[in-house]
Amino acid sequence: MNDIFNFFGSILGYLLWWLYYIVGNYGIAIILFTLIIKIFLFPFSIKQQRSMAATGKMAAKQKELQKRYANDKQRLQVEMQKLYEKEGVSPTGGCTTMILPFIVMFGLYYTVLNPLSNALHLSADAVSKAVTMLSHVPGLGTSFNAQYAQIEIVKNFQNLKPFLTMFSPSEMARLESFNHGFMFLGLNLLDTPCDPANIFGTLFRSNLWVIPVLCLISYILTQYFTMKLQPSAMQQQQQGCMKYMLYAMAFVSAWFACTVPAAVGFYWIISSALGFLQTIAMNTWYGPDDLNAQSEARRIALREQEEAAMKPVPRAALVEETGAKKTKRH
Repeated sequence: MNDIFNFFGSILGYLLWWLYYIVGNYGIAIILFTLIIKIFLFPFSIKQQRSMAATGKMAAKQKELQKRYANDKQRLQVEMQKLYEKEGVSPTGGCTTMILPFIVMFGLYYTVLNPLSNALHLSADAVSKAVTMLSHVPGLGTSFNAQYAQIEIVKNFQNLKPFLTMFSPSEMARLESFNHGFMFLGLNLLDTPCDPANIFGTLFRSNLWVIPVLCLISYILTQYFTMKLQPSAMQQQQQGCMKYMLYAMAFVSAWFACTVPAAVGFYWIISSALGFLQTIAMNTWYGPDDLNAQSEARRIALREQEEAAMKPVPRAALVEETGAKKTKRH
């Protein structure tokens, strides 16, 4: 699983490095990166909106089936599946779409975790030698977290510069450029708010406490107002995995932001804020009523096409069939 996310992080790293190369600041690059990801995922959000609108529309039919087959769970499951197929709705469509942002976040985590490999895309052999060298540097070799070895090289680049002979001059130039771009609004986005090995026994590092706190607040507020913007029929669908996943993700993201580089938590904050703006846009141009009206219009048009494609039965055949029935009856 780690290899999969690391591979995905390497792909995202190309975009993140390109943005960093343009703006020269990691924080601004993450904002632009998040905006691009939101635009890329927008069609999936529309699909989720369609699924939720259709599910809300057939809520009455679901209740009728539940009442009719209350004592026959197996038959109820079959009939519910038929209803979903008839309405063209996936029962797990909404939950599945919500997983995508988590996949992107884990990919970004590995981009930040391994900046030499996944952002700068330096040679794997040179990166391996640099990490090995780091453990033998006096005053640093026994104090750094091996999981964040590549981050430590970027953070301490000026001090480690004489030891990084395994990199080419062009790679050294990219490393030095990268070293200067991680301060954003007084926050070092390569630092972690808490010590991952002793999160309950340490205080927040400097002012980085703001990252997990804003992660929690922004996500809860965003989801609260997002649900308020939705019609009552869709609010009723925020049950089960949908409802609990919304708030569980808020606390998970805050916990996650405490123990990973601040850049990951910063991404989650920006993602929540942009997600709220996206919800406003969705309810303006892709409201449930409009989506249901479009769906009904497509259904009627399809039915008319099917009826038009049906070949009319010749009158002689109808007369012959009617006569055959009368003879059989007598």
